[in-house]
Amino acid sequence: MNKSELVEVAAQEAGITKAAADKALSAIIGAVVKTVAAGESVTLVGFGTFKSAQRAARTGKNPKTGATLKIPATTVPKFTAGSAFKAAVAPKKSAAKKK
Repeated sequence: MNKSELVEVAAQEAGITKAAADKALSAIIGAVVKTVAAGESVTLVGFGTFKSAQRAARTGKNPKTGATLKIPATTVPKFTAGSAFKAAVAPKKSAAKKK
């Protein structure tokens, strides 16, 4: 699913126009990006948490030449799925095993 498909589903589910759904989705994405870029986290209970994480400096290998190179430390965005999201994607199999 891409953004336009998500906008279409959101518009249908919420009973609003596609333009309004696109504007709302863009505002939400912008707010999440701005907050995470500022070093804070965004938690949507049941869905997940967006936050920034530090990635340590490390050495890598150029796959073409085999030469080692230094990869500098950086900050990256990170998403951790919430329990309800995880359960929806991969239901526990232990419940199915019970007789």
